[in-house]
Amino acid sequence: MYDHVGLRVKDFARSRAFYEKALAPLGIEMLDRSEESAGFGSKGRIQLWVQTGTPVSTGTHLAFSSPDRAAVQAFHAAALKSGGRDNGAPGLRADYAPTYYAAFVHDPDGNNIEAVCHTEK
Repeated sequence: MYDHVGLRVKDFARSRAFYEKALAPLGIEMLDRSEESAGFGSKGRIQLWVQTGTPVSTGTHLAFSSPDRAAVQAFHAAALKSGGRDNGAPGLRADYAPTYYAAFVHDPDGNNIEAVCHTEK
């Protein structure tokens, strides 16, 4: 349904580094960069723009698809190493769905960033 999402961030360099490292385990990479914005995606398609500016909100929730549970765990570890704050360790959320395996972190601006895998492995 969505083509892409844009987030304004207080400290662009810090947020760019956070997203670059946190999303790498999910196969998402920085595909475009300028002094004030960076585009992240996969297979040549940008799906997330991070740009300098005053954040509209600090309560945005973005959930990224993960190919497997190991990538969810790697996302969580990379996000914490990159300045993210834990908001839910990797694990099964059976109250969401029987195979909903996810991890949650707050990015440098306080947004809730999730990696989720819907398979049993």
